[in-house]
Formats: sequence, structure tokens, C-alpha cells
Amino acid sequence: MSGPPHVRRPATLASLAAELGVSRTTVSNAYNRPDQLSAPLREKVLEAARRLGYPGPDPVARSLRTRRAGAVGLLLTEALSYAFRDPVATGFLEGLALACEQAGQGLLLVPVSPEHADVAAVHQAGVDGFVVYSVSEDDPHFRAVLERPVPTVVCDQPVGVEGVDRVSVDDRQGMRALGEHLTALGHRRIGVLCMRLGPTRHDGHASLVRQEESSYPVQRERIGGVRDALTAVGVDWSAVPVVERFEHSVEAGASGAAELLAAHPEVTALVCTSDVLAIGALQHATEAGLDVPGRITVTGFDGVPEADRLGLTTVRQPFRRKGQVAGELLLDRGERNVPKQVVLPTELVAGATSGPAKNREEFFSGW
Repeated sequence: MSGPPHVRRPATLASLAAELGVSRTTVSNAYNRPDQLSAPLREKVLEAARRLGYPGPDPVARSLRTRRAGAVGLLLTEALSYAFRDPVATGFLEGLALACEQAGQGLLLVPVSPEHADVAAVHQAGVDGFVVYSVSEDDPHFRAVLERPVPTVVCDQPVGVEGVDRVSVDDRQGMRALGEHLTALGHRRIGVLCMRLGPTRHDGHASLVRQEESSYPVQRERIGGVRDALTAVGVDWSAVPVVERFEHSVEAGASGAAELLAAHPEVTALVCTSDVLAIGALQHATEAGLDVPGRITVTGFDGVPEADRLGLTTVRQPFRRKGQVAGELLLDRGERNVPKQVVLPTELVAGATSGPAKNREEFFSGW
């Protein structure tokens, strides 16, 4: 009767060094400090490692020894799939990944729900620093990040946090420029379709109090930019309908546009605080037989590729560059103790979805 098959134990750093007749430091340098070895010697070590089944230094042991994880944590208070579904988040992630790649660092996504306060994922993340992607001012996961003794970079929001770097665009000025574009076209009956204004679900009319007390500064500032442009030409902001959607999706944009226009058929321009919502609004207009821009002007904010394809009037922001800058601020921090604030430019794109408002006679004689 044959005995159990012989199972060769995997090679260790010590056994590999003995096999090659070199020191353990030489083997370690082949992986961790390749510049310390000649190219032929390093290749000899790596070839022997492959032949003997040596997997390389234990990354956990290495991180304990060096006290560095070799990775950047991205705090995303959404489902993980959001990072790959939302075009702005995807572009930002691409830019951040590029910065990490250039620095030889890994990237760990730390997705958490805005509706749950469990911060364990933040506490347990093995990272050397965090990039926080657009969270609310009162987010408990962000507070947990600040409790970690690692550098942090905030993208967009929250604002005014001491000791952290921040990269953003001037959302208010960008949206004000778009609002001025619309008022120059004669629009005064304007409605706004915005992204979530708070961490708990709310779909429907957003009151003045809710707008002003929003815990999401980006949305607060984008709405504020429209408000600045309209009040400058004498429009009473309290009469401007604002509809909020908790989910950021094309479907949410379509349903929000349907709700707003059903309740306010006098609206001649629909300002959406993101391109995704605006694309949904365009879908609703098509399904409802509403001519764009003849019957209704539709605008967005972001400048995503689909918006370009549709000719959407929007405010373009450099979201890929924003991710890259966020990564560079974190990874190139060095011994710098003074936080940096980087504000990237936006660009008004006057596309095919905005046109002159109907005059009063046309409005009351029908569409």
C-alpha cells in the first residue's frame, strides 16, 4: 500500500538564500529594493523563486515592519457599483488610479452606505491615507477617517475642514454662469432638478429651508448659483420650483422632470444639477413629446461623455484631473504640514438643448 503523496513545503526566504548561496538581505532586496542589485543577479533570484515556489515577502509582515500599507483608501459613501456606474465617479476614480499607479501605490475602495453609521470598514482599512470623495458634512464615516492618524484629501465636500487638503471646482460660479446664459435667452420661468440634499431619502419638492440647510455643499452651491443668476434679474426665488431626487440615475432624472413639469407646466427651462439627471430629463421630454429646446430648455452640470454626444448645455468640470490632483496631493505630501486647497476651472458649454424662451403671447397661446 502506497503512502501519502509527498507534498513539498513552499520555499522560504531563508531556504531560497541557502539554495542560491546568497544572504537573505540579497533575496529581500530583489523584491523590495531592486536598485541595490545588478539586473542579472536580481533575475537569478527571481527565476529561482519561481522554480522553488517562493511567493515573495509576506505583505502583512512587511506592513507591520515598515508601518506602511502601500495603499490609498478611497472613501465612497455609496454602493461599490456606483464607482463604476456613475460617469463622474468613474472619471474621478480613473484619475486617482493614475496618480497611485505613477507612485507605485495600491488603491483600496472603502464603500459605505450613507444610510448606515457603521464605521468599521474605515477603522479596519489598511491604508496610508484617505481620499474622501464627496460626502456630506455630517457623515459619520468621514469623522472616522479624521480619527485615523493618516493624511486625508477631500474631493468637493465637506468644506472648511481643518488640517486636510481639498480639491474642488467653484460650483456656485459655474452654475451662476449657466444661469446667466439662460436669463440672457429670456428665461424667467425656471425649475431646478437636484441631487440629494441630505443623507436620508427624500424624493419630491425641496423647500427653501431644505435647500439652505443641505448637508451637501456641492448641491447647496449649485442651487445657489442658479439663485444668484435669477435674483439678479428680479426673479423671486421662493417661486422657483426645486425637485430633489435621492438616487443619482437617469431614471431618477426622468421621474423628477416628469414630476416638476406636471406640477409647473409654465416652466421654460429645467436646470439639472448633474448631467445624469439632465439625460433623464431629456428622455422624459422625448417620451412626452416635448420639443427641446423649443418647448423646454434642459441643462446639466459635469460634462460627461454622453452629455457631449447629446449636445447638452452644461458646465464642464475636469473630474478626471480632479481625481489625479487628489492622489498627487496625498502621495506627494512629504513633510508638508500646511493644507492645500486646489480649485480647478469649469467651462460653460452652450449646446443644442438650450434656446430662447417663448414670449408671453406664445406661452399663453399654447406650445
